[in-house]
Amino acid sequence: MLAIIDYGVGNLFSLSSALDYLGVLHTVTDQPDEIDQADRIILPGVGAFGDAMTHLSERDLIRVLVNQVVRGKPLLGICLGMQMLFERSFEFGEHVGLCFLTGSVVPLRESIPDHFKVPHIGWNRLKFIRQDDPFLQFTQEGDYVYYVHSYYVRDCADSMTAGSDYGTFIPGVVHKDNLFGTQFHPEKSGTVGLRILQAFCSFPI
Repeated sequence: MLAIIDYGVGNLFSLSSALDYLGVLHTVTDQPDEIDQADRIILPGVGAFGDAMTHLSERDLIRVLVNQVVRGKPLLGICLGMQMLFERSFEFGEHVGLCFLTGSVVPLRESIPDHFKVPHIGWNRLKFIRQDDPFLQFTQEGDYVYYVHSYYVRDCADSMTAGSDYGTFIPGVVHKDNLFGTQFHPEKSGTVGLRILQAFCSFPI
């Protein structure tokens, strides 16, 4: 059983539909006991970093996620959910993240030429940093994935495995131990995104 964390943000229907298509048994929940019983977790997210962390805290889900990660349970963060895996964000002030991975979330606008639009919306191709990452076992370099974001993670070389060019290099995929993340939306990335979700669901526990 896979648990999708429901904390008031995130496009849960599209993600749930993608997992249904793959035949992955899952539940959408904010209940600690259901998260504890799951064998892997997905943390989705859209919106502002600080608000999302507040929603997690109000539901006592930060403690729950820390406990699950320490136990070695695979955790996948998607879009804002990936950004929250890192140490801090500078979106509308400075906010502390879950601190599972090293890196900071910064405004995309400050790192790209003026003629590049923000948010970064649309299809972009992946460039691999680590060719042997099992999270990318069903993905090919040059595959296109779908991004929607105005902030990106910087200083995350120890976990970045793939990314995309958009006036700067955008970390698109991170993976370290039992922690996984995609800045893009796999549930909106067609067959490529489905293969990435499949790889996460195939990761040994």
